Amino acid sequence: ATILMFTDLVYAAVVYGAPASARRLPVVTGLVTVAVSVGALAWYQEPWALLLGVLTGMVSFVPATTGAVVRNHRQAADAARLRAEQTALLAEMDRREAVVAERSRMARELHDMVAGHLSAIAIHSTAALSLDDADTSRDALGVIRENSVEGLAEMRRLISLLRDGGDSEEPAPAPTLAGLAALVRQAAANGAASGLAFTLTAPPQEEGLPAPVELAAYRIVQESLTNALKHADTGEVAVVVERADHALEVTVTSPYGRRAAAGPRAPGSGAGLVGMRERVALLGGEFEAGLAGGAAGRETWRVRAVLPVAKDDKEPSP
Repeated sequence: ATILMFTDLVYAAVVYGAPASARRLPVVTGLVTVAVSVGALAWYQEPWALLLGVLTGMVSFVPATTGAVVRNHRQAADAARLRAEQTALLAEMDRREAVVAERSRMARELHDMVAGHLSAIAIHSTAALSLDDADTSRDALGVIRENSVEGLAEMRRLISLLRDGGDSEEPAPAPTLAGLAALVRQAAANGAASGLAFTLTAPPQEEGLPAPVELAAYRIVQESLTNALKHADTGEVAVVVERADHALEVTVTSPYGRRAAAGPRAPGSGAGLVGMRERVALLGGEFEAGLAGGAAGRETWRVRAVLPVAKDDKEPSP
């Protein structure tokens, strides 16, 4: 019983003891076993004297070695479990970041696609309600119907894309710079009642621009025109698109100030500038929006974005 208790104590000391003790005990018991075997053989000078060393090893060295093996296995299992938990935590963090990024992208697309149409609807419906004129009301209802139909079509395309999960064989085409002229014409029709005129200065359509750059430039112009419809004073809204060295520069200027007899305006949410800044930041470009000097000392609101276009980013022409 004493021997069994001693071996159990040695085993428990290695398995549950301090790390330093667990490392020392197998070495110490091994040295003690060798020393007893050599001492007994030298003292008795008989082969059976080695049995004393064997008994000593069974009582001390074997339990210590067994405890060391069990402790190492437990530590390896704990380390593997910890790595698995860390891997699962990192995977969950990556999933959450992907969900947040996708929600931000969806919010930008939804805002840029629908905000312009809804702003035009709000402006012209306010004009139709505030002015008692049949021709004005008829024109306003025509603009309202056109924008509502286009907004509904874009919403359906976005809902279809989200519902399909992007698995459709033919993805929806992304807007390009070729659609800026139509976008400016639509803004001119929507802003005529507010005394706004729109101009577009852009180089001929250039092939090979990356799709993300064209999409970002289109959305920046679209949101800038929407903001002009909401907040700009009477005057000219100028859209300028220039191709610089390894960059595409987009500038939209609109008259700034409050008119004495302000026309109907739509409220803003403040998400437009945030979305434009995020789009430019994703491409590593520069973005600025704020007051700038204008002709005859009149202040203007300027939105400027510089979208980098590296040589190796160009898409090959068909």
